[in-house]
Amino acid sequence: MSADRRDRAPRRDDHRDSKGRQRGAARSRGDAQRSAQAPGQRRRRTDPARTAAYDVLRQVDGSDAYANLVLPPLLRERRIAGRDAAFATELAYGTLRLRGRYDAVLAHCVTRPLDQLDPEVLDVLRLGAHQLLGMRVPSHAAVSETVALARDRVGAGPAQMVNAVLRAVGRTPLEDWLARLTEEAPDPTTGLATAGSHPVWIARALREALAGHGRSPDEIVDLLDADNTAPRVTLVARPGLADAGALRDQARDADVRLEPGRWAPTALVLAAGSDPAALPAVADARAGVQDEGSQLVTLALAGAPLEGADARWLDLCAGPGGKAALLAALAGERGATLVANEVQPHRARLVERALRAVPDGVVERVRTGDGREVGADEPAAYDRVLVDAPCTGLGALRRRPESRWRRTPADLGTLTVLQRELLTSALDAVRPGGLVAYVTCSPHLAETRLVVDDVLRRRGGAERVDARAALRAALVPGAEIDLGADDGGAHGLDVQLWPHVHGTDAMHLTLLRRTA
Repeated sequence: MSADRRDRAPRRDDHRDSKGRQRGAARSRGDAQRSAQAPGQRRRRTDPARTAAYDVLRQVDGSDAYANLVLPPLLRERRIAGRDAAFATELAYGTLRLRGRYDAVLAHCVTRPLDQLDPEVLDVLRLGAHQLLGMRVPSHAAVSETVALARDRVGAGPAQMVNAVLRAVGRTPLEDWLARLTEEAPDPTTGLATAGSHPVWIARALREALAGHGRSPDEIVDLLDADNTAPRVTLVARPGLADAGALRDQARDADVRLEPGRWAPTALVLAAGSDPAALPAVADARAGVQDEGSQLVTLALAGAPLEGADARWLDLCAGPGGKAALLAALAGERGATLVANEVQPHRARLVERALRAVPDGVVERVRTGDGREVGADEPAAYDRVLVDAPCTGLGALRRRPESRWRRTPADLGTLTVLQRELLTSALDAVRPGGLVAYVTCSPHLAETRLVVDDVLRRRGGAERVDARAALRAALVPGAEIDLGADDGGAHGLDVQLWPHVHGTDAMHLTLLRRTA
């Protein structure tokens, strides 16, 4: 029986003993005796789903692991499947996403600062808070099972404190907690950030990015909510390797439900609970898991008008390989070839794996090297270049729930220097008249328009082209997409996608043509 079904299961007090007498009274006395027992004498084990979620949080905190890499193998190893696996997934990911909100709530219910608690105890409290305030788990089950988890993992003493704190948390409804957190904040943005479980600096940056990219800053509320909503899994049917319609038929045979994507003709959306690995096309890399926004910016680069030769393409920062595989599939249909460059050897191996279904001769090579050196090593050698630059990842917070708590404003300084250097290298590597796509999975103005503006000012010899037109040309026929207000200047040619508007990661795209 699944974890949440066990939580909801009615108690049976009408069983009779061997003489046919009711045992309800005895059961009641037994419950009272157990309640009077010291915590160390009570049941010390909790269910596997909650234990798995706790272990994921500890690995994320203790070893800087990523939940999406830790949880699936852990579930397989412990043979947790079905509803229990879904429960563990929601518990782990939801707790990580809403950690900031829950810490603010817990701070009102714990008698000392949270940073004075043992990290293990704090993670248990966060898991309990999410069950009470973020999941449809009955309060008594959320408290009792979390206390059992505390006994099992951190001991009887902390379990008593966990019990008291969670009872205090559960006495106030979520709506009242959110109102209280907002009212207590020193300013509206801080209140939104706390209630919306984002670091304040990220909430401010996202609000500025909305305005800078032609949207109302008041959309920040919807954007933070979208970041806290688990995204659906999207597949890409790589052209020439897999057909979207045939893939839907294959999915039905494998008891997997797929729906067409909203924007990209290559996109297919999995129904909740479906496993993409069950599809042979995914197993052999003719299709893959790829956000629809990521597909769109790749399709826009490949489809943008280009004068002259169109024979050699380059993915400058190719790891882990999703965009490279889509580019290679498109290049194969057009008679072009692709070079995929990746600086980290282990990520280069992931690129090779993603490209394994591409026909021989399409991929020239997977080049392991520093992308900043490619322009000098191979000047004017390519017709189309993709720069999917390393960034803060603020556009994918819904997929990587722990990243919002790891990033700091100081990261921008290092990353924006690297982004400038990579974009400069790409402009050197593309031929005059060729196209460069500058892509980030971040809407932060420092990582998007300011990087491009600075490179164009320092290097020169390039100009923006209409990325919005290129992206619209890549859409499913008849689709109309809201790309925000056009400011009438050069920035009005750029594309910025948003989770709350488009249902994609917040991908940014600037298209540049080298002029000299």
